[in-house]
Amino acid sequence: MFPTFERIKELAKKRGITLIQLEERLGYSRNTLYKLKTQKPNAERIAEIADFFGVSTDYLLGRTDNPRIASDETAIIDGQVVDLREAAAHTMLFDGRPLDEDDIDFITAVLSAHFKNKQKD
Repeated sequence: MFPTFERIKELAKKRGITLIQLEERLGYSRNTLYKLKTQKPNAERIAEIADFFGVSTDYLLGRTDNPRIASDETAIIDGQVVDLREAAAHTMLFDGRPLDEDDIDFITAVLSAHFKNKQKD
């Protein structure tokens, strides 16, 4: 059995909707989602469902336990995934000064360049 069905079922439950309601909202025929118990899902359908719930396709496919969508504006700090923009909204400070949007853009660019160079090594 593919983990996709169980993940979709869990997300629907958290959202307070049934699988039948989810199928209706996505314009799928009845029992489309139940077929995911035994059939490999197609990429387009997985992308639609992931977009609906705001999770990554990798999460739905069971490739990761992290439902968050990866972003160039995230970083891992002390083993935790941190959204830099969200952190800035909560007044991140550097050297006693708050970080603004330009600071976050600069930090994101520096980290991106650092990791690209690291991959080349």
